[in-house]
Amino acid sequence: MALYNDITTKPFFIVGPCVMENQELLYTVAEKVAEIKAKYPVTLAFKSSFDKANRTSIHSYRGPGIGKGMEMLNNVKEKFGLDVTTDIHEPFQAAVAAEIVDILQIPAFLCRQTDLLVAAAETGKVVNVKKAQFLSGQDMFYPAQKVKEAGNEQIILTERGNSFGYNNLVVDFRNIQDMSGFGYPVCMDCTHSVQRPGGANGKTGGDRKFVPAMAHAARAFGASGYFIETHPDPDHALSDGPNMLFLSDLEELIKSLIN
Repeated sequence: MALYNDITTKPFFIVGPCVMENQELLYTVAEKVAEIKAKYPVTLAFKSSFDKANRTSIHSYRGPGIGKGMEMLNNVKEKFGLDVTTDIHEPFQAAVAAEIVDILQIPAFLCRQTDLLVAAAETGKVVNVKKAQFLSGQDMFYPAQKVKEAGNEQIILTERGNSFGYNNLVVDFRNIQDMSGFGYPVCMDCTHSVQRPGGANGKTGGDRKFVPAMAHAARAFGASGYFIETHPDPDHALSDGPNMLFLSDLEELIKSLIN
């Protein structure tokens, strides 16, 4: 409950590389995240995915898998003293991941999957439910209700844009205020919202130059949290490189959001 209390009382950030490429990458990003956490009055959690189960192409890099992935996240947790989070795709993964992580993330495409939401809720961990690209903010009452009625009220709702034709997203920032009305903290996914899903010849494209504007617009609409994927060399990342923020730009963006 201490982590969720921090999330509900001061700005929070969920930050890290899209996928677990290797342990060295996680350490590089986590070192910077820990440095920022020590300097500013914010709540920070480190994020990375052990399996990108919904990539565009079967040939895309997915990650190390849940066993190795949890080992890698635990190494980050122990070395840097950070809270950690990752996304899960199947109900059985909830209990496995909950042995290590502090926040369980429900991917946007899966936010209506009742068994997945209930399994996450039953771990007692904070549950971050990302809004599907095909739902409104008002529709997110029902995924949140599933988590709550499974006995867990430690809920975050995350805005990440809506499908806008083919290979494009648009953000309706009114969704943030609509979701805030349910009484849970609302997070803005500043990097996935600038994606062009499947729009780069079998990969997801995007444009990171819009990330700061997305963050500040969300702040104006009442968001209290920010999800930011970051990488020291995103142009050579194995997943979601075009929309990830350069690690060297992370501190400046966080500082601007809390001033």
